[in-house]
Amino acid sequence: MTREPLIPVAEALARVLASAPQPLDEEMVALPDAAGRTLARGIAALRTQPPFANSAMDGYALRAADTDSAPARLRLVGESAAGRAFAGQVGAGEAVRIFTGAPMPRGADSVLVQELAQREGDALIVAGKVSARQNVRDAGIDFSQGEPLLDAGRRLSPRDVALAAAGNHAALPVRRRPRVAILATGDELARPGEALGEAQIVASNNFAVAGIVAACGGEAVDLGIAGDDMKALEEAFRRAAALDADVLITIGGASVGDYDLVQKALLDAGLELGFWRIAMRPGKPLMQGRLGAMRVLGLPGNPVSSVVCAILFLAPLLRRLVGDPQAGADLSEPATLGVDLAANDFRQDYLRATLARGADGALIATPFALQDSSLVKLLARADALVIRAPDALAAMAGQACRVVRLAPFGF
Repeated sequence: MTREPLIPVAEALARVLASAPQPLDEEMVALPDAAGRTLARGIAALRTQPPFANSAMDGYALRAADTDSAPARLRLVGESAAGRAFAGQVGAGEAVRIFTGAPMPRGADSVLVQELAQREGDALIVAGKVSARQNVRDAGIDFSQGEPLLDAGRRLSPRDVALAAAGNHAALPVRRRPRVAILATGDELARPGEALGEAQIVASNNFAVAGIVAACGGEAVDLGIAGDDMKALEEAFRRAAALDADVLITIGGASVGDYDLVQKALLDAGLELGFWRIAMRPGKPLMQGRLGAMRVLGLPGNPVSSVVCAILFLAPLLRRLVGDPQAGADLSEPATLGVDLAANDFRQDYLRATLARGADGALIATPFALQDSSLVKLLARADALVIRAPDALAAMAGQACRVVRLAPFGF
């Protein structure tokens, strides 16, 4: 049997990533807008945290040496609270009421927790010896001024933003969001809620792809639906270019049917075709190229095919554009099969599956019996994609496999 001239998945991904040799420009964003963005440059602390020694507990600041011959009776001389430090100094036989986070008074080196203290008016009774530095947070215990906090290429989580704020950064240098223009194509498509013609279906792929773009830190721009008409397609391409799109996504129309006009329209518009058709299932008719300044990915029209291709190729491209050093990293993880699988052909398979934990805690992936690429309901119920290598032998339940979770892509 003669095999089709299809390129492997790994080679296709390498070519997609090569289309973005440099990350997008840097811009500054205020902290409230920083979560989900990717750092363009590493940042260091602009201050020491905490800037002063402070109490880790509510209690009493004292000199540990005054408790060497406990029980001891100390005289209370003041109070230190968060934001209101005790102005004096703790001398021999003295103590200061202190609260969590409050600065340690000069002269004091320990904190006795209030549950172990006994008050008699202005006197503090200490029953046992207190160790030096007990319940004290030293200055700089978290980080020091000039210490690196976050590396370039890191996608900022809420805790990262909190760390930057603690380091006294009011704004952060991040990569510009990739702008992704999404064009659904085909006379058979109508928008949700519109009246459907006898041979029409509702367009849904564009919503899934836009969600993946958002999950990867990009900005999706919906170009709507272009019918099977060369002029309509060419006009949509012009609109994408006018929007300064970094990536143009077309959905459908890239195959070889009489009404599959997308590739021809793109070539007529000046597309530099990189590749077309990959040895994978679903998603064989994926197209890649460049149209002027825009990188182009032509996704298949079937819903599952478009989603799988967006996960495998669009998501890494967007991560590369924002400077993620791990943009092309393998995101799969080990699992065991929950069902038997037949031998595979020469294409790499991506099977929708559910995930569960076995009695031993091992991750079990169970592909659905139906894997037709038009089935949106099963895609919505899937947790992961089970990867089946080209020419893989039949596999039994309980054997090892690799899976790609869908949750990181907004599913």
